Amino acid sequence: MTDMTPNIPEIVEEVREKFEAYEQALIDKDVDVLDDTFWNSPLTIRLAMNEAGYGFDQIHAFRVARKPGPGIKEERLRLDILTLGRDFASVSLEFKVRGKDLTGRQSQTWARIPGEGWKVVFAHVSTTDGKPLW
Repeated sequence: MTDMTPNIPEIVEEVREKFEAYEQALIDKDVDVLDDTFWNSPLTIRLAMNEAGYGFDQIHAFRVARKPGPGIKEERLRLDILTLGRDFASVSLEFKVRGKDLTGRQSQTWARIPGEGWKVVFAHVSTTDGKPLW
């Protein structure tokens, strides 16, 4: 049976460090770090407001074309990291969108890939105006 112990402190810290390095690389447009964060697989997915990256190659192409800058995050509102065992994690970030009265949400699924370490296998970024959908 696989160990699914939630939030082992040292595993949470490993994921947090990788997440923070990714966030800084977004600001710096450090494509090497951005690429290293994502699993180099055609199965990796990243969906955002103006991006539908199906597979590592599409995600990389978007990264190369993206202009550097501070990005859309003006202020972090909430960061949650959930790890299950030593090889699986989810990260959820809620943030204020820069210059707009919008809340953004970012979620990532991380997996420890044998021989590669922690990698994002799925990511999603969206915004909301706070109005109910129904």
